[in-house]
Amino acid sequence: MVCYYTLIMTSPMTAKTIKSLYLKKNRQQSGKFLVEGEKSVLELLESDFKIANLYGTREFSDRHADLIAKCGIKIQIVEGAELGALGTLQMNASALAIALQKKPTEPKPANGILLALDGISDPGNLGTLMRIADWYGITDIVCSDNCVDWHNPKAISASMGSFTRVNGFYTALPAYLKKHKNSSILGASLGGTSAQGFIFPANGILVIGSESHGISREVEKCLSEKITIPRIGHAESLNAAIACAIIIDRWKNIR
Repeated sequence: MVCYYTLIMTSPMTAKTIKSLYLKKNRQQSGKFLVEGEKSVLELLESDFKIANLYGTREFSDRHADLIAKCGIKIQIVEGAELGALGTLQMNASALAIALQKKPTEPKPANGILLALDGISDPGNLGTLMRIADWYGITDIVCSDNCVDWHNPKAISASMGSFTRVNGFYTALPAYLKKHKNSSILGASLGGTSAQGFIFPANGILVIGSESHGISREVEKCLSEKITIPRIGHAESLNAAIACAIIIDRWKNIR
């Protein structure tokens, strides 16, 4: 297959458009978001997301000519140094894309685990949580309205392509959990029942709160059970994503 490309020096207008997507309000208004770095862009090209624009180095274009041609999109060739200046990743010297957001659909607890996030504010944590969900075959994450934006460039980059396989849905989390009160709703909490030896349900919702504030009082009232990871050493707390991974692993493997 032939890969069609044009060699460009990005115009001030193109640079302005790309940089505008750094901001949540512009992503929401345009319905677009940035995908940066070779790994993430390749995952995007393999997915069913629609791509508005694709920028990459000649080397990237040559390496992946068949895939780019298969997608039916024209790649615009830029220098690696220019890519780093356009996006949020200074070390990006391969590719950058502008993709169209998908219309979110409300997930329903079904077989397996549904992940719910309460007040996660760090985009790197959110991206890592996407990767964890993807690793364990969890396809849906419900986020409280005060979670960091799903399409934040740092979250997308930290997900390492998992954003293409995991769906994010934002809602008033207490109301969502109350609507599904017949499901087992477990929350990660320092004051909960030990995850070691806990009999996890076949299906359910796992709620992860922010590192700073934990699970909010309104969401805590919706929990069926609080689950904790026994502390052996002296660390004050665990990173939210690490705690999530440990609990999901036990949920998946202890039952």
